[in-house]
Amino acid sequence: MSLDKVDIVEVGPRDGLQNEAATLSLELKTTLINNLTNAGVSHIEAGSFVSARWVPQMADSSEVFTHITRQNEVVYAALTPNLKGAQAAVLAGADELAVFTAASETFNQRNINCSIDESIVRFAPVLQFASQNKLRVRAYVSCVLGCPYEGEIAPSHVREVSEKLLELGCYEVSLGDTIGVGTPGSTRRLLQALQGLSPNQLALHLHDTYGQALANTLVALDFGHRRFDASVAGLGGCPYAPGASGNVATEDLVYMLHGTGLNTGIDLDKLIHAGNVVSRQLGRKSGSKVALARSNISEECR
Repeated sequence: MSLDKVDIVEVGPRDGLQNEAATLSLELKTTLINNLTNAGVSHIEAGSFVSARWVPQMADSSEVFTHITRQNEVVYAALTPNLKGAQAAVLAGADELAVFTAASETFNQRNINCSIDESIVRFAPVLQFASQNKLRVRAYVSCVLGCPYEGEIAPSHVREVSEKLLELGCYEVSLGDTIGVGTPGSTRRLLQALQGLSPNQLALHLHDTYGQALANTLVALDFGHRRFDASVAGLGGCPYAPGASGNVATEDLVYMLHGTGLNTGIDLDKLIHAGNVVSRQLGRKSGSKVALARSNISEECR
């Protein structure tokens, strides 16, 4: 992996939109993904194959995968909690699968009704099925920098969970600051505890609830990490801090990365367009500071 190149995994179409209360149209979802593709985003989490009873917003993920305009160089990934979900994702044409657990036992029990070890055991059939279909599997670990129930999480525990997932066969572990409480200090302590694991096997999924996501990104860059998750227009809030922002906005992350001389392969103007379009469709302002600033400047210059 080039140290000058940063890979961004766009999670807005799944992690962002699944938090919307109103039912969203298939057209909105496919338009968003197509606009992200046109902006040069090379890795898009396009849907989730979980029970529609638990995540009704993702009930049409199969249709999303069949209606988007694909480009060969783009990975269109799907979140799959179990073998049934993985099978449905493959039938729909997903290029990659993702599984999810947490670094907090309490969060895992509240979120997926099982212990961390039990969740990893459940992933084994998914990994086997993915291997048979020549697909890679990515893993998410939630609450790596703090839990709404347990508070601070020991970095050593995050490492233990990450190692188990890598040993199982996941090609990458995305480390999620789910409630966005991480700071540069706690991020540094976590990454120090993870030294010895290859940065190529780890990604950062940093929420901006407390406005720390970009600062934490800079810390991760110093440790050699070059894979980050983000959500266009900052889609997706934080359910544990009502009214607060959730996912870091992809536009803000790209702007910062380009400003430090790093390459993402993403056209910022087209990315802003994608975020503004979906924000208008949702009847709200973009959650990206960069998009708001650029849009205001554009309006003033007309």
